[in-house]
Amino acid sequence: MGPTASGKTDLAIALTQHFPCEIISVDSAMVYRGMDIGTAKPTQAELEKAPHHLINICDPEEAYSAGRFREDALELIEAILARGHLPLLVGGTMLYFHILQNGVASLPTADKTIRDALLKEAQELGWPHMHNQLKTIDPDMAAQLHPNDTQRIQRALEVYRISGQTMTELQSLQTANTLNYDVINLALLSNDRSHLHQRIAMRFHKMIESGLIAEVKNLRKNPKLHTELPSMRTVGYRQVCQHLDGQYDYDEMIDRGIIATRQLAKRQMTWLRRWPDLKSFDCEDKTLHQQVITYLEQKLA
Repeated sequence: MGPTASGKTDLAIALTQHFPCEIISVDSAMVYRGMDIGTAKPTQAELEKAPHHLINICDPEEAYSAGRFREDALELIEAILARGHLPLLVGGTMLYFHILQNGVASLPTADKTIRDALLKEAQELGWPHMHNQLKTIDPDMAAQLHPNDTQRIQRALEVYRISGQTMTELQSLQTANTLNYDVINLALLSNDRSHLHQRIAMRFHKMIESGLIAEVKNLRKNPKLHTELPSMRTVGYRQVCQHLDGQYDYDEMIDRGIIATRQLAKRQMTWLRRWPDLKSFDCEDKTLHQQVITYLEQKLA
């Protein structure tokens, strides 16, 4: 686990050269086909060296949920273990990690009519207003969500409008459904926030140079895609879409993309600060790979 731009993919590939691992991607954006540059998806050469499960498994107009991830991941874990290999789960979608290890509450399925009404309301009044609305309904859940976390704000409001119960109430009724495996929780963290911010800025500029704008233009040729879909609300893609729609110029798009990525990293760090049984490593350390290999050799002995 770790914030965006902390070097998770490089480390994961290195680990597959030392341990009989198969990588399961834990990333809510890498699941989408055609979204390669803005998600920092492994290159074809990297995938040939270390194949990843759960990338390129659905089209951008589809919704992919945490509950579906848990089902897919559990099925893969069993199959990987049956092959005598170790599942290595890698990514930055912390909600997915949490639900995999702790189970998922029984929540009502999505209602398109209510969801469309919420999206229309958000377009007219703005997401800060929707976040404030959630504060009134479910203050505990609102406190956990950043006002920019539009997907989860929308889902929390949708659950309430469908069921009349808050997300917090429904989660409190959740039955124990924890993983039936021993788990080693590893995290790549940065001891210097400014260094992480530099890495984020460099990576976003590299994505632009590598053709992110052209990638988004190509995606937008699909008439089924619109800006309120989860795929198009992904950090980076959202800012490029807004630029292409004329909401702001090229330079502001770059600035907004970097700021949004920093905010994402901050939310990921918030999750990790309260994660139990976590072994963390400094992502800036030049001996990082060897440190993790040595630690795992001791844990797996």
